[in-house]
Amino acid sequence: MEEQKQKMKILCLHGFRTSGKFLQKQISKWDPTLLLHHFHMDYPDGLFAAGGKSDIEGIFPPPYFEWFQFNKDFTEYTNLEECISHLCQYITNNGPFDGLLGFSQGATLCALLLGYQAQGKLLKEHPPFKILVSISGSKFRDPSICEVAYKDTIKVKSVHFIGAKDWLRLPSEELATAFDDPLIIRHPQGHTVPRLDEESTEQFRNWIANILFQSNGSISNKEHEVKNIGETMKGDDENQETPKEFQNKIINNQMDASEFAKHEKELEVREEIRA
Repeated sequence: MEEQKQKMKILCLHGFRTSGKFLQKQISKWDPTLLLHHFHMDYPDGLFAAGGKSDIEGIFPPPYFEWFQFNKDFTEYTNLEECISHLCQYITNNGPFDGLLGFSQGATLCALLLGYQAQGKLLKEHPPFKILVSISGSKFRDPSICEVAYKDTIKVKSVHFIGAKDWLRLPSEELATAFDDPLIIRHPQGHTVPRLDEESTEQFRNWIANILFQSNGSISNKEHEVKNIGETMKGDDENQETPKEFQNKIINNQMDASEFAKHEKELEVREEIRA
């Protein structure tokens, strides 16, 4: 419990007609030293029960959920305001959260929350979010939403995973332009939480290392504690810890290889899940 309090807290929103547990399973294919060892990840279920067939039926057990409903052109939305109110209440009750992570419909919602918060439309009492991890996200297409949420560049550190075969590749590219200096990590897969090759893993690891280095909180792991990072940066020049040095500390916190391999094998069956 004490360790969780010292970690940055991330709210994770799943894709359409899946579940929080399924997103947790999807993320488990990544090296645990990237996220799981350094962040407390919260995976709630969508507000509404799935209103139709889920693409993961037979792959992952129900129940399945959706955050809101939409027309085929993604220009009209049903229950979106109710969904946003629900998420704001969840964030208030279970936060504060340092950042957001989402896949597909969940990523699209995450970006909307960030844009709305930046414009003072919601979560006025909640501290500004610091980070976004977007996987196959997109912008909303209703002009009345776009004029508010994406009015100004969103100054949140963001990383965007974009697949070469993803049917949302172009909308994902467009979403990334809404953010200040986004990191874009491309992969050859489709609409899925991708497996990361060595280069992508290193890109993501560097991004996370800088996030942790710049945070003012305390971060602990199995080997040691790095306390008051901000105070470390204030010391004498010869004693200052650089982001690269801090990154090396993160890399040294190795995963349990057998456990990670187990997750990898379990998720080998199907990668191209449209969620």
